[in-house]
Amino acid sequence: MSIFALAAALLVLAGLGLPIREMTQSIFGWIQENPNVSWLVFLGVYILATVLLLPGSLLTIGGGWLFGFVEGLVVVSLSSTLAASCSFLIGRYLARAWVEGKISEDARYRSLDRAIGERGFFVVLLTRLSPLFPYNLLNYAWGVSSVRLSRYVLASWMGMIPGTLLYVYLGAAASDISQLFSGASGEAVGREWLFIVGLAATAVLVIFIARLATKNLNQVMENGNAGG
Repeated sequence: MSIFALAAALLVLAGLGLPIREMTQSIFGWIQENPNVSWLVFLGVYILATVLLLPGSLLTIGGGWLFGFVEGLVVVSLSSTLAASCSFLIGRYLARAWVEGKISEDARYRSLDRAIGERGFFVVLLTRLSPLFPYNLLNYAWGVSSVRLSRYVLASWMGMIPGTLLYVYLGAAASDISQLFSGASGEAVGREWLFIVGLAATAVLVIFIARLATKNLNQVMENGNAGG
């Protein structure tokens, strides 16, 4: 195990013992009070959390709450793609042995690696659209595969957009929903309900895409197993 892998493991263990939720709320509060550097700080926090294998869903929702829907979608999409790329490069060049040890006993990853061939972009895209594989560990796993970095980055960005859209939408709706029962005007309440309906429609679309991707991904893994 490399020194980096050992340090990363210690940081993850330390993170598990820390009040992550409270720390995240404090960071969000500081970002909100310092708008001039908010997106840059958010980007750094997102990359660090991803590299340390910490859950990114809370940060994605927080991005919608901090920046609103449109700006939040841009900031979170950029952050998640850069974070995934950093983990990919770490897995490929700094902690390859550690990552290979983590995934060597998982038949799913072995079948994916066999199925890549010239379909690397398509396979990466399916894994991003499907909930079968966890986001953080998947970043490292693709680092030790034969997929090209350029294909990985583009497919990851495209594949993460539906989920990012849903979580950012949810975060952006959080402050609006809190106003729903606070005596707002009829026009404002109407806008809130339209926002909620839009959120529900987005969730249905994301679930449909995820199920379709999972079906195709299972087929890809079966083909990989047959090829192996």
